[in-house]
Amino acid sequence: MSLLFVFIGTLAFTIAAPVLGCLLAGLDRKITARMQGRVGPPLLQPYYDVRKLIEKDNVSVNSTEGTYITCALVFTLLAGGIFYSGGNLLMSVFVITLSGLFFIVAAYSTRSPYAEIGANRETLQVMAYEPMVLFMAVAFYMAAGTFDSAGVFALDAPVVSSIWLVFLGFLFILTIKLRKSPFDLSYSHHAHQELVKGITTEMSGKTLAKVEVMHWCENVLFLGWVGMFFVWANPVSIVLALVVIALVYFLEIWIDNNFARVKWQAMLSSAWIVAFVAGFVNIAVLAYL
Repeated sequence: MSLLFVFIGTLAFTIAAPVLGCLLAGLDRKITARMQGRVGPPLLQPYYDVRKLIEKDNVSVNSTEGTYITCALVFTLLAGGIFYSGGNLLMSVFVITLSGLFFIVAAYSTRSPYAEIGANRETLQVMAYEPMVLFMAVAFYMAAGTFDSAGVFALDAPVVSSIWLVFLGFLFILTIKLRKSPFDLSYSHHAHQELVKGITTEMSGKTLAKVEVMHWCENVLFLGWVGMFFVWANPVSIVLALVVIALVYFLEIWIDNNFARVKWQAMLSSAWIVAFVAGFVNIAVLAYL
C-alpha cells in the first residue's frame, strides 16, 4: 500500500468521518431518548454543541493540554485513513492506540484530581480491550492471508465464517471502545458519571470540541472494523456489512440503556477472559487446522 493511497484515504476520512460520526451521535441521542420515553434533541444537536464549544474562549489550565489532544485527533484521523484506504489493519490498531495514549497524557497534564482519576480509568480501559483488538488483527491475518484491509475484497467468503468467535469477542470490547455502559468508566456523555466529566473535566472550548470530533471519528473507524468481517469478493457483501453495522450499533445503544456501570475490576477481568476464550482459542484452532 503506497503512501499516496494512505494520504488520499486520510484526507477522505478527515472529511467524511466527522460528518458520519456527527450523524451517528445525533441518531444515538434520538434512539436513547425514545428508549427512555423522551422526544430527544434534534439530529444535528452534536454539531450545534461542537460549534458552541469552538466559539468559546480558550480557558485551558495549560498550553500542553490542547497540543496533546490535537495529536490524539491527528492520529485518530491517520488510523482511519490507513484502514479505509485498504492499508495495514495492525498499523491502524497501533496508531489508534497511540491516539488513546495522547488522550490520557492530556488529562494527566491538567493535574486535576478528577481528570487524573479519569485518566487512570482510561488506562485501565486500554488495558482491558487491547488484547482482544490485537487478537482480532492476528486472526484477520490468519483468515485473510494479509493484514491489508483491502484483502477482504479478494476472498471467496467473509472472514467471519472462520473467526466468528473472534468477532463475538470484538463485540464485547466494542462496548468499551464506544464508551457505552456498563463500561463507560472514564468518560460518559450522560449525567450519571460521578467524576463530573471524568477524563475531560478540565477540558473546554476548542479542546473539548476536538475531543468530541475525535470520538465521532473513532466510532466510524470501529464500526468499519465490524463491517470488515462481512465483506468478500461479492459487491453485495458491502450492503450486508452496512446492515450488520446498523444492527451492532443499535445493540450497543440498547446495552448502554439497560445495563448499570460495573467496577473496573469486573471490566478488566471479563475483557481478559473474553480475549482468552474468544481470541486465543480461535487463533489456536486456526493454527491447528
